[in-house]
Parts: sequence; structure tokens; C-alpha cells
Amino acid sequence: MKNLFKVVSFIAILAINLPLMVAAAGKPFEGVITYKISYPDSKLTESTLAMFPKLMTITVKGSKSKTEISTGMGNQTEIIDYTDKTKVALLDMMGQKYAIKQTAEDIRKEMEKEPTAKVEVTNETKSIAGYACKKAIVTAEQDGEKTVYEVWFTNEIGSKDANFDNALYKDIDGVLMEFLMTTPQITMKFTVSSVDKKSVSAKEFEIPAEYKLTTKEELKSKYGGM
Repeated sequence: MKNLFKVVSFIAILAINLPLMVAAAGKPFEGVITYKISYPDSKLTESTLAMFPKLMTITVKGSKSKTEISTGMGNQTEIIDYTDKTKVALLDMMGQKYAIKQTAEDIRKEMEKEPTAKVEVTNETKSIAGYACKKAIVTAEQDGEKTVYEVWFTNEIGSKDANFDNALYKDIDGVLMEFLMTTPQITMKFTVSSVDKKSVSAKEFEIPAEYKLTTKEELKSKYGGM
């Protein structure tokens, strides 16, 4: 039961914090991007890790994207509209379905609380899922402490608009193909495993009626203390 609570709490936190920076808003792209998720240096047991997500998919059409992550305990979806810079997080967890809406102003205020970041694009390149990628070093500073992130990105299928809602990566001109996400609980590594160009229905980006509207604060109160 303790492990179950860890996973439920993690999914709730992930829904709140996941940086959605992988939609191709700047260049024509329609299809699905799939990421493999790994957990480097994890100290969790294998049985606990088995309940954590292994894949993330991004469905893209025009100026909208939908990100989906699934585990045995729940599903997280986030829909972004790059025209009006808004997003909706959908959380389906243990029989409960929640929706969290964010306006452009909400996102801007959140980013103001994040550490400042400096992006240095290097000369290093490599191929990921058939796309030429560049390496960037992102240095974030907060309260006098610096944290360095290594990121691989491509601008063959997107522009820096794809990262508008993330303070760390907003100045990266392209889609992130490999990156880390760190929470107080665990570090996750995302690497693109495939890019499937195909037709996508507009219905993919509709918000189901059964989701209950809530706020980040209410969700943290309900699950964050587990």
C-alpha cells in the first residue's frame, strides 16, 4: 500500500509539473511523437518502478498538441493550444477524473517563480529517431545555486514556441528530443523513440465532459501529502 501511495502521489505531482515542450507549433507537422521514459540513478525498488510510466506520446495537429502518460494507477493528459497559449491538464486516477485549466496569464505567473536559465547551444550533434539534433547546456540559478541540464533538440519539426510554457527551455529553438525531468521524488529521462507523421482528428483535442474542474492547489492538498 505504501508503494501505491507513492505512485498515486507521483502521478498527481507529474500532472502539475510536467513541462510540455514537445509540440511542433512553428513548422508543419501532424502526427505522433513517442518518448521512452527511463529512471537513471533511481533508488526505488523494481516492484515500485514497475508502476511508473515507461512511455509518453505527443499527438500534434496544427497549433494544438496532446501529451499522454499512462501507468497502472492512472493516466495524465495535457492539451495545449499554441495560438492562445493556454493548456488543460486531465488526470484520470483511481476512478477520479480531474481537469485543470491554465490561461496564458496563469502560465506567465508560474514561470516568474521559476529560476532564471541560460541556454548555450554547443557544436555537438547526434541523430535521434532519424532527426538531426543539437546539444544544449541549460544552466539554471536559484538562491545562489546553479543546476546544469543537458538537452538534445531538433528544429526540423518545430520552433521555440514549442517551449513557451517552460522557464528552463523557453529559449531553445526546437523540439526537445532528449531531456531530464527532476521532481523531489525521482528523476525521469525522456528520449524520443519514434516520430510518426500521420493524419490526426480534431476530436483528439476535445475535453471529455466527465472530467471535474479543479485547481492545482486542490489537487496538491488531496494527493501531495501522501
